[in-house]
Amino acid sequence: MKALSGFYYVESGGRLISCRARGKFRHTGESPLVGDMVSFTETGAGEGVVDAILPRRNRFTRPPIANIDQMVIVASKAVPVTDPFLIDRMTAIAVSAGSEVLICVNKVDEEPADELLETYTLAGFRTVLTSAVTGEGMGELRAALRDRFSVFTGNSGVGKSSILNVLAPNLSIPTGEVSQKLGRGKHTTRHVEIFRLSDGAMIADTPGFAAFDLERMELTDAEKLQYAFPDFAPYIDSCRFVGCSHTKERGCAVIEAVKDGKIAPSRHKSYTRLYEQLRSVNEWERKQI
Repeated sequence: MKALSGFYYVESGGRLISCRARGKFRHTGESPLVGDMVSFTETGAGEGVVDAILPRRNRFTRPPIANIDQMVIVASKAVPVTDPFLIDRMTAIAVSAGSEVLICVNKVDEEPADELLETYTLAGFRTVLTSAVTGEGMGELRAALRDRFSVFTGNSGVGKSSILNVLAPNLSIPTGEVSQKLGRGKHTTRHVEIFRLSDGAMIADTPGFAAFDLERMELTDAEKLQYAFPDFAPYIDSCRFVGCSHTKERGCAVIEAVKDGKIAPSRHKSYTRLYEQLRSVNEWERKQI
């Protein structure tokens, strides 16, 4: 349920057991993640040791979590403004891992987000416009979370913790101010932790990240990237040439779909940028991911 300072808090039988991980994990390079199902040995006084990690449905490095049903990407058109490339990279990571995606554009009381709504609805992602201040969209968001295990992620200052406090006021999660000068928020959440809501939802809050953290997120092969963009799917097999990269080739059906307004230009721009980044990754670097 929570990982903090080398302790893993395991929920079992309605109790929270504070556990350390067995030394063997250090040798395998694997560590328990929030969301993991584990076997453990209780040593007494509410403490124990994690013995093994059960097979995972999915796992992520940033945020460090496993076995989620959906990734909720919280963004904003107000300060701090979320770079669409960040959203597109996170959706690609989630889709590649087999997780569903929910895009939550917060702070619409400060700045409308109709363009983002249109872009990601066109891309096939469920998109919700919310305001933690006025309560707009909270009912729709709550319904999308019910009876599911979701992780909230996004850049610092977009209002993840504020949204959680609206959904579950009893949590009283600390929130921070956004620097008007720098246009970014402070990291008020320091660790990953799962919260249970009364309607059966399980929500994990995660530390926010800054733009430079993008380079440290999970990568995939450049050739597989096309499948992480579901809006490309109807056109991938219609390109003139086999092995089309969908970046600049003549006869590319994806590029034609962009020109015809069937794929948002910002989405294709993000894809091209990611594709070029992935092509520059060396094989030895890829093996370490």
